[in-house]
Amino acid sequence: MARYYIETYGCTANRGESRAIERRLRDGGHRPVDAPEAADAIVLNTCTVVETTENNMLRRAMELQDAGDLIVTGCMALAQETAFAESDVEAAVVGWDEVPEAVSNGECPTVTPDTEPILDGAIGILPLARGCMSDCSYCITKHATGRIDSPNVATNVERARDLIDAGAHEIRITGQDTGVYGLDQGERWLPELLREICAIEGDFRVRLGMANPWGIHPVREEMAKLMADCPELYNFIHIPVQSGSDDVLEDMRRQHTVKEFCEIVDTFDRVLDEWTLATDFVVGFPTESEADHQQSVELLETVRPETINVTRFSKRPGTDAAEMKGLGGTIKKERSRDLSERKERIVGDVHEALLGSTREVLAVEPGTGDSIQAYDDAYHRIVVPDDAAAGVDIGDRVEVEITDHNTFYAFGEPV
Repeated sequence: MARYYIETYGCTANRGESRAIERRLRDGGHRPVDAPEAADAIVLNTCTVVETTENNMLRRAMELQDAGDLIVTGCMALAQETAFAESDVEAAVVGWDEVPEAVSNGECPTVTPDTEPILDGAIGILPLARGCMSDCSYCITKHATGRIDSPNVATNVERARDLIDAGAHEIRITGQDTGVYGLDQGERWLPELLREICAIEGDFRVRLGMANPWGIHPVREEMAKLMADCPELYNFIHIPVQSGSDDVLEDMRRQHTVKEFCEIVDTFDRVLDEWTLATDFVVGFPTESEADHQQSVELLETVRPETINVTRFSKRPGTDAAEMKGLGGTIKKERSRDLSERKERIVGDVHEALLGSTREVLAVEPGTGDSIQAYDDAYHRIVVPDDAAAGVDIGDRVEVEITDHNTFYAFGEPV
C-alpha cells in the first residue's frame, strides 16, 4: 500500500470530498504522511473560484510535482482539466471518486475494510470477497488481504437484495479481483452471481468492479453474453492489462499475456454493440525497456479503451519488485506523459462520438453544484448540468441528448 499526502483548497464541500477520499484510502490500507516529500502519492484537491485561485493552483501543482507522483482532483480538475497539461504540470488529473484507484500503483484495490455491504446514497457497494489469487511482484496488498476467501453465491445474492430493499439503485460489485470469485473452492462463480443478482426484483443496475485478465479469460464468452442478455448489468468491465509487453508482464507475474487480454476485448467487441473497457497501465517498471514501452503504446492505440488509468511505478516495501534496480524518474515521467497524452486524445474521441446521440441514463449521485451524475447502458458517465437538473431525482431513468463533453465525462440535456 502507498503513503499518501492530501492538500485541499476551497470550500467546505471540497474539504468533505478530501475526507471521503482519505477514508477510502485508509480503508484500502494506504498510510497518510505529513509532508509531500515523504509520500508515494500526492493528492492536490483544487479550487477554481476565481482566476487568482486558478493561478495559485497551477503554481502549487508545479511545486508538488517535483516531490513525487502528483494526482490532481477537485473543481479545477473537473472544469479545466487541460490547464495542467498546458502548463507542463506532470500529474494524473482525475475526478474525486477516481483518486483511490490512481493511488494504487496498479495494485489490487482494497476500498472497504471488510466484506460488509455499504449503502452510500443510491449506490450499494457489495464486496463479493476479500483477497486475491495473484502474486504480482510489485503488489503489497496481498500481504494485507491474503488469498481469496469466497462467501457462497447465495450469501452475496442476499446481500445484494438487502441493498436494493434499502434503496440502492446501483449495485457496485467490488473486490481485490472479482474475476477469481469462487476459485478458492475450485469453481468460477462470478457469472452465476451476476445472473442471480440481475434476477432480483427491483429497478436497479449492476456494475462489475476490477477483474484481472487471467480470471476473466476462461469465462469471457459467458460474461459477454450475460451483458447482452441482462439489461440490469452495465456493459462495462475493468480489466487491468498493466503493460503491452509480455516480457514485462512475466516480470510483474501478472498471469496473463497480451494475446489473452486482446482475446477478451475481441470477444466483447463481437458480442456487444456498445460497451466500455477500462484498463490500467503501469509505466516505468524496473525491467521495462523503451521497446517494451512502445509495445504498451501500440496496445493502447490498437485497443483504444474508453477509461484508462496510467500510473508511474513506485516501489512498495517488502515486494520483490522493490529489490530491482529502478528506472530514473525522468524516464518514468516521459513515458507517463506519453501514455497520458494519448489517453486524453482517445477518451476525448470517445466522448466526441457521443455528441448528438440520445440515450437513457440512470441518475445515480449528485455532481458538483446542483448537477446530477448519471450512467448509460455502457457506463459512460453523463452529467446533467445545474440548469437542466431540475426535476431529475436520484434513481430516475431519463432520456438525454449529449450536448458537450470534457476529458472525464459527457454532458446530457433531458429531452
